Amino acid sequence: MLLGLAGLIAACGDIASIPEQETWGPNPRLGEIRRSLIPTVHVAEAQGWPAGAQPRAPQGWRVTAFATGLDHPRWLYVLPNGDVLVAESNKPQSADEKEHHKIRAFFMGLFQKKAGAGVPSADRITLLRDADGDGVAETKGALIDHLRSPFGMVLLGDQLYIANADAIVKVPFKPGDMRAGAPTQVTGLPAGINHHWTKNILASRDGSKLYATVGSNSNVGENGLPAEEGRAAIWEVDVATGAKRLFASGLRNPNGLAWEPTSNALWTVVNERDEIGSDLVPDYLTSVQDGAFYGWPWSYWGQHVDARPDPPNPQKVAAAKVPDYALGNHVAPLGLAFSDGKLPSPFVSGAFVGEHGSWNRKPFAGYKVVFVPFEGGKPRGLPVDFLTGFLSADGKAWGRPVGVVLDGKGGVLVADDVGNAVWRVAPAR
Repeated sequence: MLLGLAGLIAACGDIASIPEQETWGPNPRLGEIRRSLIPTVHVAEAQGWPAGAQPRAPQGWRVTAFATGLDHPRWLYVLPNGDVLVAESNKPQSADEKEHHKIRAFFMGLFQKKAGAGVPSADRITLLRDADGDGVAETKGALIDHLRSPFGMVLLGDQLYIANADAIVKVPFKPGDMRAGAPTQVTGLPAGINHHWTKNILASRDGSKLYATVGSNSNVGENGLPAEEGRAAIWEVDVATGAKRLFASGLRNPNGLAWEPTSNALWTVVNERDEIGSDLVPDYLTSVQDGAFYGWPWSYWGQHVDARPDPPNPQKVAAAKVPDYALGNHVAPLGLAFSDGKLPSPFVSGAFVGEHGSWNRKPFAGYKVVFVPFEGGKPRGLPVDFLTGFLSADGKAWGRPVGVVLDGKGGVLVADDVGNAVWRVAPAR
């Protein structure tokens, strides 16, 4: 009966009416709010790649399976010696769901399982090594395990910093090692229900600070605003002491972090709110200003009010900053990496964004890696498809892209948590 009801829910919902290209860029077209008892649920069932299939690259590029047989690979980090670290991870177990949200949580769990997100977390960081430079890692080994839903990684000196779901830890490590030492905590991070569990980190240019992303504990504050203390934010952490301060807030679920190479500004990609229609709300790519507030949960795209949070907060709405660049509604951007200026046109200057894909929109959106061209440190023009083909013709998810990094050897690596692979995309030679 419950499975039948889940199917009925999945069949409900509105259909997008705004052309996708009108939802991109600095001035996206915003749809009307559409609320219903049963929100739009449109999930691409996780299937994995058929034999011989793989994502599609642009003309003049080729795709190689850098590593396969992984366990829900989510995030990537390239070491100075060329080794690649991959966080094999998923949502941690939590007993903090509130009683009046148990039914909703049950159905969301069913849909997450259908989308490939229902597997237990491996809680592991694996090291991949391509010693002969052929674009395929011939060495694969667990660097460290028994973590707590690890995600972001940063190497500073002889310490590898790891963002778990509830804390930043560090382990003794130097490039070339195949195992890391025992972790010690640097600082705690807001956790709890962990509606958004992924925590990413990025080091400042001088290595003295870490910037940590912390997503919200709900869609739009339905678990109570006290549960959102310190969430929907980017924190600045002092590496030497572990002391931290709130750097920016109102960012519902920030994930990828990167320094834009021309301006040296901090940029992030953000998953916006759900359940007000297929034509709202645009996920986005934006520079992040110290002390800025970006609207969540009281408003979206600047001062567009969301009436659901209780109590309302007109002062916060008035202070909300408009993001730089809309990526489209419900595309679920996670990965972010800037081009190093050495890749062929049109990928010389701009940002690669891994779009994990929609569940709250008809038709599907995302499920690909796009490239946003930049000029003078700012986005210019529409996104360009970079890696596609993650959906089958009948709407099954063969893969879902997450983390994106440049490998320093002329290629782009993409973590695929449904295909359980890391793909390398490089110019064909």
